Order: sequence, then C-alpha cells, then structure tokens
Amino acid sequence: MSSLIPPAPFWRKSSHSGSDPTSNCVELAAARRAVAVRDSKHPGGPVLRLSPAGFRSLLQGLRNI
Repeated sequence: MSSLIPPAPFWRKSSHSGSDPTSNCVELAAARRAVAVRDSKHPGGPVLRLSPAGFRSLLQGLRNI
C-alpha cells in the first residue's frame, strides 16, 4: 500500500438521526487536522472540511440558534 494514498475516512452518522433514510442527517469523519462533514443522503456529494477550532465554532453557533 502506498503512503501517498490517504486512507478512506470512517464516517459516523449523527446520533440525532432517525432510521428514515430521507431524514435530514449529517455524517462526520476525522481527517488529518480537520473534521469532515457531509450529507448522509448524498455520500458522494460535497464534503465540508473544517479545522477543529472551526468545527467547535460551528457547533457553538448551532447551539445558539
């Protein structure tokens, strides 16, 4: 295995997700010095990559809504 190929991320679905596959849900994956976020309904779609500090800020902002 080449060290140039990054390992596939391990995606975890939100614990607030329902069992309905059409429900609004996000998945998270730890990446090197980042947190990756994607829509669970579109796993091949865009991925938002945030620094750990940026992810903490995002969570804090969501808690304040």
